[in-house]
Amino acid sequence: MKNIIKSPFFKYLTQRLGQFLLVIFVGITVTFIVPRLSPTNPVEQKINQMMVSGANVHPEALQKFREAMTEMYGLEGSNWEQYIAFWKRFLKGDLGPSLSSYPVPVMDLIKKALPWTIGLMMTTTLISWVIGNLLGGLAGYFPDRKWVKWAELGATCVRPIPYYITAFILLIIFCFILPIFPTSGAYARGAVEGFNLKFIGSVLYHTFLPALSLIIVGLGGWLLGMRSLVSNIVADDFVLYAEAGGIDEKIILRKYVIRNALLPQITGLGMSLGAVFSGALITEIVFGIPGLGQLTYKAVISFDYSLIMGVSIFSIVGVSLSVLIVDLLYPLFDPRIRLS
Repeated sequence: MKNIIKSPFFKYLTQRLGQFLLVIFVGITVTFIVPRLSPTNPVEQKINQMMVSGANVHPEALQKFREAMTEMYGLEGSNWEQYIAFWKRFLKGDLGPSLSSYPVPVMDLIKKALPWTIGLMMTTTLISWVIGNLLGGLAGYFPDRKWVKWAELGATCVRPIPYYITAFILLIIFCFILPIFPTSGAYARGAVEGFNLKFIGSVLYHTFLPALSLIIVGLGGWLLGMRSLVSNIVADDFVLYAEAGGIDEKIILRKYVIRNALLPQITGLGMSLGAVFSGALITEIVFGIPGLGQLTYKAVISFDYSLIMGVSIFSIVGVSLSVLIVDLLYPLFDPRIRLS
């Protein structure tokens, strides 16, 4: 047991876990503070909406309603008391009810939207990462190939374009000029949700364009980044020595070049997978995907206090957890961490 505690990897593990917990604590604390700096009170806003709609409520009943809503949204007492109560509810998995979809709990809305965002964002991120790194590795090691120049030109042109502009272009081409795909929706109207071939086929058909827009933009960034890394590594002494020793090019590319170039790309993948939890806001709105991006837009428009905090917390935890997982997997790819 003492040997394990004194081992370099245990020290590395405890440092990463400590950073993970600190980031979550600070991030959630900031998420708690920022909405309270807004001059808008969600309870009073809800009451104003009721009064504008023509509701005739007795003053005593209105006061009781105000008190109940204040308690329900965790706005009772001083800021410090609210902060302590917030952490107690959070640790129980209770983020309160949604203001815009009252009285549905925030957690229920997030659970419903999360699978759509994870399915869309995680799939496209992994596909663009694998293809981009593969093409980038080949482009960096074989820079004189004809296809490399065209691939670099395409990636350079696509990379600066925001993903939502790509989404609009694909929407115009394949939904209006060539009406091949539907303009919006995650699946066909009237389709019964379930794990069956008909529903899965409908989802794949409806989400093809938003997925393609995210893959195209992401692929360009990964390709150029990998090409740059490989171009530097091929000039290192250990690669030149391997080539002089007559080692096969495929082995050099796979074991000497790609393996070393992948380390920073794996870190980037961790950050990208963490960002999955924030959703591709505009792409989801453009194509009508009911994910976290569209949920965030709805929360901001209606100033849904609890829902904004809930989505923000999931994003913070998602990014932190992804980075932690990548840090813990790093020793598998880089033996120097185990020996340091």
